[in-house]
Amino acid sequence: MTFVNEKQSRSGKPHPYLHGNFAPIHRVQPLTPCYYTGSIPEELAGGEYVRNGGNPVTNEELGRDAHWFDGDGMLSGVAFRKQNGGSIQPEFVNQYILTDAYLSTVTTPSLRLPILPSIAALVNPASSLILLILRIFRTVFLVFLSNLPGSQQVIKKISVANTGVLYHDGRALATCESGPPIRVSLPGLETVGWFDGCKAEGEPSTEEVPGNAFGGEGILSFMKEWTTAHPRVDPITNELILFHSTFIAPFVHYSIIPCTQNCSSFIQPQRLVNFAVPGVKSAKMMHDFGVSFTHTIIMDLPLSLDPRNLARNLPAVSYDPSGRSRFGVFPRWDPEDIRWFETNPCCIFHTANTWDETIINPTTNQSETAAINMLACRLTSASLVFSAGDIAAPIPKPSSSTTYPVEEEQCRLYYFRFSLSGAENTITHQFALTAIPFEFPSLRDDKSMSAARYIYGCSVSDSSFGAALGRAVKIDSLVKVDAEALLQRGNHHPPAPISGCVDARSVSEILESTNPNDPIKIFKLPQGFYAQESRFVPRQNGTSEDDGWILSYIFDESQLDEYGNAPPAAKSELWIIEAKEMKEVVCRVMLPQRVPYGLHGNWFSEEEILSQRPVESIRCLPAPKGKVLGEVDEEPSAWMDVWMGLRGWLLNLVG
Repeated sequence: MTFVNEKQSRSGKPHPYLHGNFAPIHRVQPLTPCYYTGSIPEELAGGEYVRNGGNPVTNEELGRDAHWFDGDGMLSGVAFRKQNGGSIQPEFVNQYILTDAYLSTVTTPSLRLPILPSIAALVNPASSLILLILRIFRTVFLVFLSNLPGSQQVIKKISVANTGVLYHDGRALATCESGPPIRVSLPGLETVGWFDGCKAEGEPSTEEVPGNAFGGEGILSFMKEWTTAHPRVDPITNELILFHSTFIAPFVHYSIIPCTQNCSSFIQPQRLVNFAVPGVKSAKMMHDFGVSFTHTIIMDLPLSLDPRNLARNLPAVSYDPSGRSRFGVFPRWDPEDIRWFETNPCCIFHTANTWDETIINPTTNQSETAAINMLACRLTSASLVFSAGDIAAPIPKPSSSTTYPVEEEQCRLYYFRFSLSGAENTITHQFALTAIPFEFPSLRDDKSMSAARYIYGCSVSDSSFGAALGRAVKIDSLVKVDAEALLQRGNHHPPAPISGCVDARSVSEILESTNPNDPIKIFKLPQGFYAQESRFVPRQNGTSEDDGWILSYIFDESQLDEYGNAPPAAKSELWIIEAKEMKEVVCRVMLPQRVPYGLHGNWFSEEEILSQRPVESIRCLPAPKGKVLGEVDEEPSAWMDVWMGLRGWLLNLVG
């Protein structure tokens, strides 16, 4: 077992996102039985809850930049294994995702810093141009060196796969926008290999489907492999919809990967791979998008991720509060037919749901899409991007060209309605459903892309998601929002456009409510306990959309020592919470170790686990090679000895 020192910032204080239960944990475990209290719902039998998150394996350089979005991907799961006699045994498992970057890091012990530059360096206004060039050059150099003799792991993809995890067409896929998805195997969470849109590495050749792979041809094709961390799976067609954001024009490409696992080999379903989306004028930090049954929404927001910013004396990641938010809406299979809608500047990292509004054309008597509706977690600034790196958000410069009034700092569940009727591109409705901080949204999977009634999410009762400098966002409230009820109220009594809100109550005011039909229900954790993103599991033959449970990893911070450090014996739990009333914890699974506060998770059903495509090989740590570790070959080469000495010196120099 390996434990690491918690990183100190340059001020000498612990970095808020690498301290306490944010600190990385380097112990990995195979499926390990856990004890529990309460009762496990039968619907969980055979399934598995898995959550992804960054867990930096290289954490020795205590003065380095660091950001919550950095770190090597680590999956933490609880599988609910069926036992003889009908009982259910929860088993915990966690594994690093064996990306190229991870394997190269662990086989290069001289490295003191992660291979990739921290997002903190990219967003920090104090980062000098020379420093950023050196950080980027170091990454390029290490990637180049990994392709030369003496390296145990070639770095072909730079993704750390630390953000999301989903299931499509017989594959569980871990995601991060710096590369393509990577397949993992359930329930053990072993790494299979990169998925290129046709086949995953490690699968037998019989699993490959014809068609273009992500990226295509050309020297810059690797950029078009970069895939959103939040692909969408159509619950009816099982199509995988995703986009690829790059640094070069046309900046956004778009793909649709069909479900082929049970298709006839004679009829290949339609595919769309790396199709250019017109209308985006510069490189942006695009994390998520909206997908309905008929349309897709690309969000061109004033948050850039552009190396060319350095030439303008701006950070590579830069937010323009005087800019504008643009939403590109197009038919799912026709990106060229895009329509752009503009409104106030904002940041959106996660959309909750997107659905169609249809009418019957009186002339043709055919159904037509009149509007696209979207619920999203809307931030009025980019403060979260900075605070997650322990960086003070820059003060906006005064601008005489500001088109929209400045809004107060907030992150709310927000409603947009994009009208497709008529020639003008009009956002007819844009307002918040609730005033409470709301992030990490999810919903019942089979209600995705339709007018789902309930949206689940996370909130904080004493701060916002753009936490103050030196503090980390910790989730102390799990929320269920009756979006249908609040939208009806908003349509009957429209709030002020943009800044308006349907329900203006605070978290504490909602908790005081005794109304059994309150459209907002909050599960407030006990003092000192904090949650992570929750996922909904429906009851079989349930009586309502919310009949089921939400699952979330929970950590009791009373386990921290007097300095706020997590001791080796600290442990997390998985709580199963009844979702209708959001009051009762029906089961607490005691895990053998803690699960650091991370990013996104998912629920995988027994049917999905049993329906996984075959695997021919999995990734593993490479066996030591002689010259890598300085051993002697049977036929030593003087030139190889010279090269290995030079290589070691170079690695120590840039490590």
